Amino acid sequence: MSARDIAWVAAGAAALGVLAHGHRGLMADVRRRRAPPTAPFEPPSVTLIRPIRGLDVEARANVRALLDLDYPGEWEVLLVFDSAEDPAFAITQDELGRHPTRAKRVELLVAGEPPPGMTGKLNAMQLGVSRARGTILAFSDSDTRPEPGVLTALVGALLEDARTGATFAPVYAAARAPLAGDVGYGLLVNAWYGASVARAAEPDGALPFIMGQLMVFRREALQDIGGVGSAAGQFVDDMYLGRRLHEAGWKNRVIHAPLRIVTGNLELKAFLRIFRRWVLFSEAGLPWSFARPNWVRGVMGWLSWGGLAAAVGRRAWGHAAVAALPIGFSVWSQLRLQRACHGPRVSPRHYWVPAVLPLLGAGVALSARVSRDVDWRGRSYRLDARAALGGALPARTSP
Repeated sequence: MSARDIAWVAAGAAALGVLAHGHRGLMADVRRRRAPPTAPFEPPSVTLIRPIRGLDVEARANVRALLDLDYPGEWEVLLVFDSAEDPAFAITQDELGRHPTRAKRVELLVAGEPPPGMTGKLNAMQLGVSRARGTILAFSDSDTRPEPGVLTALVGALLEDARTGATFAPVYAAARAPLAGDVGYGLLVNAWYGASVARAAEPDGALPFIMGQLMVFRREALQDIGGVGSAAGQFVDDMYLGRRLHEAGWKNRVIHAPLRIVTGNLELKAFLRIFRRWVLFSEAGLPWSFARPNWVRGVMGWLSWGGLAAAVGRRAWGHAAVAALPIGFSVWSQLRLQRACHGPRVSPRHYWVPAVLPLLGAGVALSARVSRDVDWRGRSYRLDARAALGGALPARTSP
């Protein structure tokens, strides 16, 4: 065996070892589930605010799931739109008329166009807060489908500790009939971000940020940081609010009960736009300690693909096989983490997606550095170097 062969095998073994070590750590942390609250509590009143813009996949079922929550205390739902002409407005209104709910009050509100330097979502959140009557404030993304008990679990965890200012649900993405883009999005949410949240969380679920697809706040904690309006000028409201709460001495805690993000009909091109947006989201509040393991996994993937390409170019098939081993392990690892984080099984016809995901990530990260324009919910925003809106107006608005 030549020195080149020995070096090649050593490099492949090192990449495989790094990936295996990272996988073991992530799986151990994912299996260390947050325990559900055990102490009984007197349920305070809750206002659940859901900003809606555009028609989400399976939008009617998402609204029904919100109405089917079984929170034992008094609760209300405020559904906030930019305009009554939004395609989801009439569908939501119709669903409210058809579907019974235990919520004491359900209202559809119209927020109008956001002011300069504010996202449409934050504008809707502010209107919801101004109309809220509940002691506890909750915010729900419109593309999610909560299980009946998740709001109770969130409030129970919030009340366990007097210094817990916010709780949020861990998310997973799933589609009924996934396309390649749905598979990619599911792996991104489940095998990469979801597993990393489990690793970063303290034993009680405490984190220095919030991933807020469904998040619950004490009013006094929000008031302590200036309310949701303190996130004006930010592109990512949840991570910013979570960071501010952490800096003010409050805890953000991820709970045990998962929350589904509903996807479907997502082509690969559309997924890449979402992937790019998530990369920009991560710049706005994720600490390096959270991102580092994912960067390590990505770099091992890039190096392995580079080695495979070089070996195939030289027709060195033994070297190609060595380089392919870490790629194969990365695919297996992502599929295992996907399942461990509540995600669905991936069909063998889509195994190529986890294989190339690190390469796609490198391209997306480069794109986010080259251009700071991003589309979100029918609007385009221009971000500054800190992934904030700064003083810039939305670049354009699409229907």
